[in-house]
Amino acid sequence: MNALALAICAAIVLSAALGLYLRRRQLDAVTRNRDTVPAEFAGEVTLAEHNRAADYTITRTRFSMSETAYDAALSLFWLIFGLAPLYAFVSQFVAPGLTRAVATVLLFATVSHVLDLPFALYETFGIEARFGFNRATLGSFLRDRLKSGLLGFLIATPLLYALFAVLRAAPDSWWLYAYAGFVCLIVAMMVVYPAFIAPLFNTFTPLPDGEMKRRLEALLDKCGFEAKGLYVMDASRRSSRGNAYFSGLGKAKRIVFFDTLLQKHSPEEIESILAHELGHFKHGHIRQMILISAAIAFIGFAVLRWAFSADGLAAAFGLPDDPGLVLIIALLAKEPVLHLLSPILSWRSRRAEFEADDFAKQMVGREPMISALTRLTRDNLATLTPDGLYAQFYYSHPPVPLRIAHLRVE
Repeated sequence: MNALALAICAAIVLSAALGLYLRRRQLDAVTRNRDTVPAEFAGEVTLAEHNRAADYTITRTRFSMSETAYDAALSLFWLIFGLAPLYAFVSQFVAPGLTRAVATVLLFATVSHVLDLPFALYETFGIEARFGFNRATLGSFLRDRLKSGLLGFLIATPLLYALFAVLRAAPDSWWLYAYAGFVCLIVAMMVVYPAFIAPLFNTFTPLPDGEMKRRLEALLDKCGFEAKGLYVMDASRRSSRGNAYFSGLGKAKRIVFFDTLLQKHSPEEIESILAHELGHFKHGHIRQMILISAAIAFIGFAVLRWAFSADGLAAAFGLPDDPGLVLIIALLAKEPVLHLLSPILSWRSRRAEFEADDFAKQMVGREPMISALTRLTRDNLATLTPDGLYAQFYYSHPPVPLRIAHLRVE
């Protein structure tokens, strides 16, 4: 390996070490505060509930530490030992050219998917089941994995062919064409996903007529928001967790409620959750998210341009100069970079959540939102005492105590 290969491997190791350090801080913070309910929640959360949330967080954090170490070791294995025999295997059956490059990437993705399976099984049927969240069966779990794998194959195959074909046809400007195609794909998926992909995994039914629907439609009118409809998703087939989200663009936007959310929350709380989601649209957070993703993608494709034109990125690891191998190396090398960027991206996301909370407070008042957040915290076993530095890296939403304190500010 040359200096470039050593730098990539060192970055993977250092990123994993940082991840383990941050998770250790989270463990210490939650363990230290396990037996004391924060004063502001003393009347809302019992000590038993607080203990159980702490135990859940501790268990998941320890699991995450193992997963972090495993992922780093696996990345190093691929770069140092695994990619050469993988490519040699593909070369036995596929002639040099576009198909060999595509087959190399697809086989890498398939093997990685299989190697991740034990962690996914333990997380679902070990941790989630132990704390009462999991409702999936082994059969439904494996069907979901198979569906997602086949779907990924059907989407990735033509995209990889297109990428490598453009790379061959326009070696100097291919990355600009690829970037433009990627941005179009992001926007298209926001339309395609709710209409064609999501129904492959869940059933979506219109929210039944009644008082709840009338209240939510009145809130939509009050906020000047147009949507294609209000839908209920059968999330309870897999988990007891509750949530709600928007999907789609323009007038095709859909509002989706987990059936578990409707079962557990009062009408006022559901109104506040909807108002919060509406706040994301009113403040343009979806558009901002697309623009941020597009900006990061632009940098990523610029780096890919360098990677494909660099003198021997694959050779740095003793590998043939095949575009499929170069793409895999770039994908493995990007993880430490994204890890370092995560505090910035998480900060922007947390700021958006505060703005959406403010909008919900303006529309329906602060008490329903505070009640909804407290109930979600109890139901989802979210810790009330996270480590601050850990949260800056990994929390896309502000910790609930901070959100409630913000809502209480006049």
